[in-house]
Amino acid sequence: MSEERFGEFVEVRRHGGGHVAELALDRPKAMNAVSTDMARSIGAACAALGADRDVRVVVVTSTNERAFCVGADLKERNSFSDAELVRQRPVARGAYTGVLELPVPTVAAVHGFALGGGFELALACDVVVADRTAVVGLPEVSVGVIPGGGGTQLLPRRVGAARAAELIFSARRVEAAEAAELGLVDVLVDAGRDREEALALGERIGANSPVGLRAAKRALRLGQGLDLRAGLEVEDAAWRSVAFSGDRAEGVAAFNEKRKPNWPGE
Repeated sequence: MSEERFGEFVEVRRHGGGHVAELALDRPKAMNAVSTDMARSIGAACAALGADRDVRVVVVTSTNERAFCVGADLKERNSFSDAELVRQRPVARGAYTGVLELPVPTVAAVHGFALGGGFELALACDVVVADRTAVVGLPEVSVGVIPGGGGTQLLPRRVGAARAAELIFSARRVEAAEAAELGLVDVLVDAGRDREEALALGERIGANSPVGLRAAKRALRLGQGLDLRAGLEVEDAAWRSVAFSGDRAEGVAAFNEKRKPNWPGE
């Protein structure tokens, strides 16, 4: 396993021959509260991972035992002037869009608190694995703001407009069992196993065609919100982008020869 630091608060670890990248939120003393420096590091890590053709899946984890991420660093925010807050906004937004726009599948490993911007980082991922200690929510209206890391757009896409409205307007925290029932998280595992299970899922995903994975994610994301006819056109364009690839040829050959594929990644 190789490791690379992005600033003080983000570590990227490579697993599975480098195909599975673990983006570890590593500000444990602040329960991974997202400061300006940490946001900048998350954005930089995502830019590097998105450009790395060896990466097939990214798993977002936490090094703090009690929390995935408690959201924005409100102590830092409290010190900002209005002008400083305006200047900081693109940096903060870059962390969330960095995760959201990764071109490869993404998995969040959630335990403990995932609140506000912390839950938005998880919502930006394709699959959320949570253990039974997880507590999630978007409490921003209780401190006079709104979810600003994608929550007002990502949550209704998961659970519908009315359910998202109830959760955002009430600012309530949701414990793991109810979160799984409502679809706020996708896979519920025993306490302490979120990282292990998320990485195992990452390994299963990472065994597949890198060309196919990127195209499938592109079709899924671009097709959201479109009517069926338009969505099928998005799918067809994605299919055409892989149909004549080296990965497609290798995948078919490996299937017929009853062996594991050796993906060329092109």
